[in-house]
Amino acid sequence: MAKSNSTDFTLNGLDDLFSTQEERDNGSIPEIRDIDISLIDDFPDHPFKVAENEELYELADSIKEQGVLIPAIVRPKENGRYEMIAGHRRKRASELAEIDTLRCIVSDLDDDAATIIMVDTNLRQRQQILPSEKAKAYKMRNDALKHQGKRTDLTSATPLHKSENKTTREIMADEIGESYEQIRKYIRLNELVPELLEYVDEGKIGLRPAVEMSYLDEDAQRDIVDMIDDSECFPSHAQTIRMRKAFEQGELTRDDVIAIMNEEKPNQASKITIRKDDISKYIPKSVKPEQTQEFICKAVKHYAAYLERKKEQVR
Repeated sequence: MAKSNSTDFTLNGLDDLFSTQEERDNGSIPEIRDIDISLIDDFPDHPFKVAENEELYELADSIKEQGVLIPAIVRPKENGRYEMIAGHRRKRASELAEIDTLRCIVSDLDDDAATIIMVDTNLRQRQQILPSEKAKAYKMRNDALKHQGKRTDLTSATPLHKSENKTTREIMADEIGESYEQIRKYIRLNELVPELLEYVDEGKIGLRPAVEMSYLDEDAQRDIVDMIDDSECFPSHAQTIRMRKAFEQGELTRDDVIAIMNEEKPNQASKITIRKDDISKYIPKSVKPEQTQEFICKAVKHYAAYLERKKEQVR
């Protein structure tokens, strides 16, 4: 079985996620049946992308050979259709495998319960999650919990009340395996303009400077985007702290943003930036990401030796 399929749905106590206590006490379980894929709609504003990559193709091959081993989770809609809660990758892989139906667990969940299950299953299933995906998912989960009256606003800096001998920070950390402070930071990313959030996903802007910029208004963030486009330089954490402080004091202008970002950062003079898009086509697929720097250095050394030989031939 392909690796991607074996890790597609790894949850402990699966019935606890989509059944009520009364259902479990009565020994009843949600209905499981094959549903026409054309009747299944994606979860509204689904925060997780379904990347068409090698893992998805491997999952499609596995489903073609063995079927869907772990059912997706859907809930019925009023118009006879269904809404996907967990299983977007399995749905897409089944489509690639040219299979018309998807084995599903049908559970009648309310919006908040469906949101929490959708987020939790994806956080556990996916090996790599983009910052933008976490940002949106954590916010959706937080909003759902607030609707249920179980938590206070995770973006608030005020003290949190205790529940069941635990603070809400501790409860949230236990539930999704991430610290309260990290959750707060990721939720703040939702305040970034799309261009800056994309830079965070690409690893060009770190989480801490991104959080600082999230407190700036859209105009100030757009000024930063313009500077990045012009100079291909990204603000440091220290620079974003200064910009946020000036903004909160009502003193941050476009000229201030330009002046701060034009300052030379430590070791900036000796740093060389190479755009991934410019070199990726020359790097063999067999070279792993962590080997890229070594490959480039060897390639440059080899080319320098080639130029030296050419000089000798001219002489």
